[in-house]
Formats: sequence, C-alpha cells, structure tokens
Amino acid sequence: MYVDPRVYTHIPHGNACDVEIGPGEEAIEVRFAADPRGGPEALWFCFRVHIEARGEDDRLTLVLRNPDTLLGGTPATRMRPVVRHGTGEWGRLGTGELQVLPDGRLEVAWTVVPEAAYFDMAYCYPYGAAELSQLIRDTEPFYAVDSIGVSQGGRPLLRLSNQYGSQGSTRPGLYLIARQHAGETPGSWVLDGFLRAMAEAPEVAPLLWAVPFADTDGVEQGDYGKDAFPYDLNRAWSTPPMRHEAVVIGADIRHWQDRCEPALLMDLHAPGGCENDGIYAFLPQSSEIEEYCKATDFWAATMGRALGSDFAAPDFARQATYPSRWPTPTLSAFCCLNDIPGFTLEVPYALIGDRVLSREDYQEAGRRMAHGVIDALRG
Repeated sequence: MYVDPRVYTHIPHGNACDVEIGPGEEAIEVRFAADPRGGPEALWFCFRVHIEARGEDDRLTLVLRNPDTLLGGTPATRMRPVVRHGTGEWGRLGTGELQVLPDGRLEVAWTVVPEAAYFDMAYCYPYGAAELSQLIRDTEPFYAVDSIGVSQGGRPLLRLSNQYGSQGSTRPGLYLIARQHAGETPGSWVLDGFLRAMAEAPEVAPLLWAVPFADTDGVEQGDYGKDAFPYDLNRAWSTPPMRHEAVVIGADIRHWQDRCEPALLMDLHAPGGCENDGIYAFLPQSSEIEEYCKATDFWAATMGRALGSDFAAPDFARQATYPSRWPTPTLSAFCCLNDIPGFTLEVPYALIGDRVLSREDYQEAGRRMAHGVIDALRG
C-alpha cells in the first residue's frame, strides 16, 4: 500500500475538513467532508493528496462523508468529481459507490489510481485566476481588464470589457456576472466559452462587460458561498446593499447602462449538486413593466434555442422558487428596479441526463449562446 498519504488544502480553491486516513478493506482510504466555512450550506471541495512512497497496491479510495447534508447532494451517484494527476489535465471520475453505514448515514467513494507523486481532487472543474489569465491571453487584445473596486476582503474586483462605450450611446450592451456563489464553477466555464466566441466576432459584438468573480474572496479561499455568512452576495442587492461587492458591481452596472442600450444582464450560477435536467434560466418572478417582461422572455427564448435540446433543459425558462434564508432582493430584482432585462442561468455540475459534461461542453454551451446573441442583435 501507499506509505503515509497526506491531504493538503493550501492550494488554489482548497476546501476539505474532517479528514481521516487509514486502511480500508482493499486500499488506503482518505475520508473527507466539504467544509461549509461558517455558512449553512456546503458543497464545494478541492484538495491535494500527496503520496510519499508506493507499495504493491496502487490504489486509493476517496470517501466523501455525509453527501446528503450537501446542497442538492442526493442522489450522490450523480456526483462526478474531477481529478488531476500532478500538473496534468483534469478528468472526471466515474459513478461513486454509495455506502449506507449501520446507523443510516451515507458515504460515497471513488477509487483513484495515482499517476504522479500527488493528485488533486475537486467537486467540479476549478476555474480561478490561472484560467482567467489564459482566457485573456488567448483573446488579446479584445478585452481590457480593469479593477472596478475591491471585495469585502480587500481583493480587486476585475471586470473585462471589449470597449468602454460612450455616454448616451444606443449600441446594444451585455453585462455578464459569474460566481456570486464562489463554488459554482460551471457558470465560469460557460462564461469562458461565451467570451471566447465574442472575441472571435469583434465587428458584430455588442458592448460587453463581464465580472468573472463576483465573490472573488470566496473563489480564492475555496468557499462554496451559497447562503454564506455574513450575507449571501446574491441576496445583498437591497437599498442600501448588504455587501461591498454589490456596491461596487452595482455602480459598474450603472456606468455600463449609461454607455449603451442595455439588452441583457446575465448572472451565471450552478444549481443543486446533483441536478441533471440541463441548463435553465430563472426569470424574475414579477414586474409591473410589460416591455421589461417581453425583453426578458425574448432573451430567455433566444438562449434556449441557441443551446439546443442537448444542452437546454426541457423547461428552460422557470420562475425562481428557492427558499432563501435571506428576504432581501437578488441581482434579478436589482435589474427589474433599474429596467435592465436580466435573468440567472443555472448550469449543472456534472450531468445532463446521463451525459457527463466536460470543460469543452461548458465552453460550447457558452459559444452557442454568444452566437445566439449576435444573431438576435443582427435581427
């Protein structure tokens, strides 16, 4: 068996707790839990397993404790974590083995055959500073990168833009946000594909501003972020706002609004951990402005058609019914108040039906939506 495997969370996006390493029936077991980081919801995990030496047994068993206590963590057999050996590429694991303990508690286990002195495991494909830097390099010089303010933790909040626009312009504009909940990485991969596609069509692209890491503190720290204390960022859009990130991004949205004809604000998320319906949109629950509703419905229909039946959920346009712990307004409510058509896009963590999603799948979904936007704006 492996000699002295060790778990480290001091890596980008690191998150794990309640770690226990010991012999199992067939291999060394690394048991772990997702750390809620002080909030009521847990889901995201990301950690490194370092192996000191090899014996005859070349396998490790990774055991996630209590998956039913995670947000949308059942059925756990729909989870498909990702693994990267050394500095190699991330790849999905298969279906985990669900285990029911004598007292009724659940665990789900995956077997990993290490290919290097260490490997990293995460709930889904991570997307952080390194991936964003790669996007910017690959699309140069299309996007300018500016700090529009700072997070509550003092980190710069970055915004990408293809142009700055001009006061009173009637050019169509899009504003995109991802990672209001830091662990919802599928939204980032879709945004990545969207931004890459727009950079390939500079002559017809709308005025495009994007905040890739709304909860940049949580992204860096490896938080999950849903309903996180002291306040869920997506429930912080009251007047006055309840988090500094909402202050900063709200001010930037107003700058954008003054420099274009706002067509759409899209906020990219990921739903409960084991949802597999497909990508879908949460539309505002109500609005007194008929034209606003028409515009929001139009863009939802446009995105659903562009995604196609292999990506879009059959009931693509939905009304949000999540029972939030916070009674204060969401970003969608902020959009309604400021007469900006907007909705939330929910992207599954692993599956659409039985289809296992890759990074390329997420990027393709983003590209399709970008092409749908361009076609719609052309008329």
